[in-house]
Amino acid sequence: MDLKMAENKQGLILTEKPIEPIIDNVNGPHALVPTENLPVSKQISNEQLIAEEKFLLEKEAEVEKSYEGWRGYLRLFQVSRVIGMLSLYLYLDQYEVHRKQHLKVKEHREQQARKLTWLAVLGEKFYGARLWLFHIFILLLRRIFVGSETNKELNQEKQAVWLKENLIKLGPTFIKIGQSMGTRADLLPLPFVKALGELQDSVPPFPNEIAFARIEKELGKKINQVYEEFDLEPVAAASLGQVYRAKLFTGEEVAVKVQRPNLEQIIKGDIEILRKIARFAERFPSLNENADWAGMLREFDETIHEEMDYAAEGRNAERFTENFKEWTNVHVPKIYWSATTSKVLTMEFIHGTKVTALDELRARNVSPEKVNRLLIKTYLKQLLEDGFFHADPHPGNLLVMPDGRLAFFDFGMVGRITPKLQAKMIDAFFHVVGKDPAGIAQDLIDLDFLKPGSNPEVVRPVVENMFKFHLNLKLKEVNFKELTYDLADVMYDYPFRLPANFTYIMRALMTLEGIGIITDPEFNFFETAKPYAKEFMLRREGKDLRKMLVDKLLGRDTENGKIDLDRTWKLAKMAFKTVFNTKK
Repeated sequence: MDLKMAENKQGLILTEKPIEPIIDNVNGPHALVPTENLPVSKQISNEQLIAEEKFLLEKEAEVEKSYEGWRGYLRLFQVSRVIGMLSLYLYLDQYEVHRKQHLKVKEHREQQARKLTWLAVLGEKFYGARLWLFHIFILLLRRIFVGSETNKELNQEKQAVWLKENLIKLGPTFIKIGQSMGTRADLLPLPFVKALGELQDSVPPFPNEIAFARIEKELGKKINQVYEEFDLEPVAAASLGQVYRAKLFTGEEVAVKVQRPNLEQIIKGDIEILRKIARFAERFPSLNENADWAGMLREFDETIHEEMDYAAEGRNAERFTENFKEWTNVHVPKIYWSATTSKVLTMEFIHGTKVTALDELRARNVSPEKVNRLLIKTYLKQLLEDGFFHADPHPGNLLVMPDGRLAFFDFGMVGRITPKLQAKMIDAFFHVVGKDPAGIAQDLIDLDFLKPGSNPEVVRPVVENMFKFHLNLKLKEVNFKELTYDLADVMYDYPFRLPANFTYIMRALMTLEGIGIITDPEFNFFETAKPYAKEFMLRREGKDLRKMLVDKLLGRDTENGKIDLDRTWKLAKMAFKTVFNTKK
């Protein structure tokens, strides 16, 4: 086997043309062939397998060196350039938010200066003049990069394509980051969301030769000893690996997920570069007021390493299967452990259609709206009952099967919720369903969304007023840009923060929100949640769940055994209204 032709500086091959995923076509673009006809499996000797393994090890060493010396500085420059340009695009797009913040700072500084001397007042006048000049400078930049209202969208499309292409060039670490950003329709302009959304399942693949060598090295067998038939080309490629369609000797059609070459070395090098950028950002307090960049990076590091363990992914899938064993409309691919390791995963192959492929779904007489409602219900169960949830529900990981079942894929990224946090979330759930802004405000306080030492009584009325308005809107009625401005104002004026244990939860919910906007603009969370709330309260699924619900409804304080009568009365009224659908 000639693997030398598959080399590059990072040990990662990225072709110009991305492959087309199989998932939207039940027949598939490729045909399976007998494994005896695969170039990599035809009369391979043990000596050749040893040579392949040696080649892969040598490439790993080369990748590690590519992050050292002048090549390391070049990589740092490349990453900083992309992150810097993205930051500039987003800053200019949301400049009005930042301008409001600057003006509030200016007003506060002037108030403080008046309490001091005329020199302090004069200093603040100079500060105001600097702000005015900065404003003029930003307006010029906006004209250059954003353009006028007539060509703004066109410029953003070009910028989004540039960003997507450069993230692909930077490799798997940054493709993964781009995938996460592609779900943030609440923060990113629509052209960016569309472009980065293409990273979910249209990432350029790496060469078959390397993939086949990895499979044989991991399984300790030749491909033709494990699989009867194998696809000559991958059916999907993602940031961390790619998937092939195959057939076992027992007749089952399977998907074989293979990890990208040199992934550990690439991730390690890129994480270190991101740490350097984070340490640089920490020099500017204004950039870190509401964001813990170092903490976010630590979490990303832990998450991506967890995703790299395919055996753990298989165990997560089986746990999810067990949790939904009573749901006949939900399916999880079966894991074939005899052909699974930490870097190779063999699972049941699922044919189906993306949840966001509206035309294809309707052609099959499947309602996208019903699919979206089912998806929301599954997440209510995952969050409120199971305490274990799929943390990456992007459209590439969700398929509607030919029989109408909703299939979940890719359990590399999962979230876990402690019983204590789950109990608080149940409170918040009933407050949201009951459209209780006061209760929601208290939930945010109980869930540690305020920084330590903050006065909750100052924040409470602001949060209540904001939710009084937004709780009654349908998705199509929400102006996300305005909502972003509202949230930015609140975040700036009050010491809000995102708790570490909510990072996965918020990521999943924001992704679901993006799917909901596409599939069902008329979607109303409350209409979907009410039937589930009724079932949730009346269903008997086990002693622990019954006790948790009873404790909640009785307002029992599990720490001291006392009963909060006021809280009991509020929850009882809310439960009664939810179950019997009564009016206020």
